[in-house]
Amino acid sequence: MIRYALHCDRDHAFESWFQSSAAYDSQVKRKLVTCPACGSAKIEKAIMAPRIVGKKGRGRATPPPEPATTTTTPPTPEAAPSGSTSLLMAQERELRSKLKELCDHIVKNADNVGERFANEARAMHYGDKEHRPIYGEASPDEAKSLIDEGIEVSPLPTLPEDRN
Repeated sequence: MIRYALHCDRDHAFESWFQSSAAYDSQVKRKLVTCPACGSAKIEKAIMAPRIVGKKGRGRATPPPEPATTTTTPPTPEAAPSGSTSLLMAQERELRSKLKELCDHIVKNADNVGERFANEARAMHYGDKEHRPIYGEASPDEAKSLIDEGIEVSPLPTLPEDRN
């Protein structure tokens, strides 16, 4: 998996994970990657520092500094300076709320097919089964195969509170 720092033509910065650089290129070409702030599909990679582990530090790499607009762990309100950071935190809370709402909607309105996801998606794509909203589990290799076959799939976003 590759994490790219991205930005749209309106200079909104965000990040996203991709199976490979080829998967990124394919999804951007098909306009499947859009800015979460404005919806623009004109996306470019931002400059990022690579994560490199030397021989002595193998297995103990310290992560590179995160870009200012990531959605990992927000600073505590006491430590956050006023101004743009508080606006960013408000936007982050709103984005997380909308992502949670999206996940809840999918879970409520789609069938959970579990580990049969790849097979069910293929059967619907090729007309063997009636189309219906589904979600489930697929390995990265299965997801890549589906995308390579032209079957549109996307991962459900995982929010930090989902991991607790």
